[in-house]
Amino acid sequence: MRDAQKTIGNMADRAGNCFISYIDSEGFPVTKAMLKPRQREGIRIFWFSTNTSSNKVKCFRDNPKASLYFMDRRYFRGVSLSGAVEVLEDPEVKERLWQEGDTLFYKEGVTDPDYCVLKFTAEKGRYYSNMKSEDFEVSDWQSNTD
Repeated sequence: MRDAQKTIGNMADRAGNCFISYIDSEGFPVTKAMLKPRQREGIRIFWFSTNTSSNKVKCFRDNPKASLYFMDRRYFRGVSLSGAVEVLEDPEVKERLWQEGDTLFYKEGVTDPDYCVLKFTAEKGRYYSNMKSEDFEVSDWQSNTD
């Protein structure tokens, strides 16, 4: 892959959604579809909004290990990123990620106790394209916002 930041960043930006995986209380992996990240910093940090009451938040509080998967259906390529999730309820972070229309999900607005932020920090990844896979360390690339 010539330019991982650009290739993977574009996949994340263009995705309508992505998949997030976590470990449940019995030690089994669970994968859920998520709307695309609200923000990202390079290909290392991805920010999502979600419900504090969700099962994934409970599981991330117990075990922060996670993976994200983005795919490009048109070219049949994808990237899996492995790392950890932090559950954030800091008002400043919640305000930064808040978008018009979020009251559909969080009736009390930005201060709704059922609104929180997930911060995913990638450590490594695996990229698939043209019938080949390539492993990489995310730390090999700077964490700049594209």
